[in-house]
Amino acid sequence: MPRVVVDVMPKPEILDPQGKAVLGALPRLGFSGVTDVRQGKRFELEVEGEVTDAVLADVNRMAETLLSNPVIESYTVRVEQDA
Repeated sequence: MPRVVVDVMPKPEILDPQGKAVLGALPRLGFSGVTDVRQGKRFELEVEGEVTDAVLADVNRMAETLLSNPVIESYTVRVEQDA
């Protein structure tokens, strides 16, 4: 079954307290070299049939109206190939 992935991230100008918390914890856990962390969400949608332009348009509408808050988040939609 085809899978469409929607990745949602805070817009660059929006503060990301969860990302900052992770960034602060990494050195305490012995990890170095990370200069920034942004935390987002990933949605995996399994769809019936073929992924057509109409299906992708529907997923984009889903992302804009339900899966993200377009005021503070941006999103990308992509088709994930079978492993």
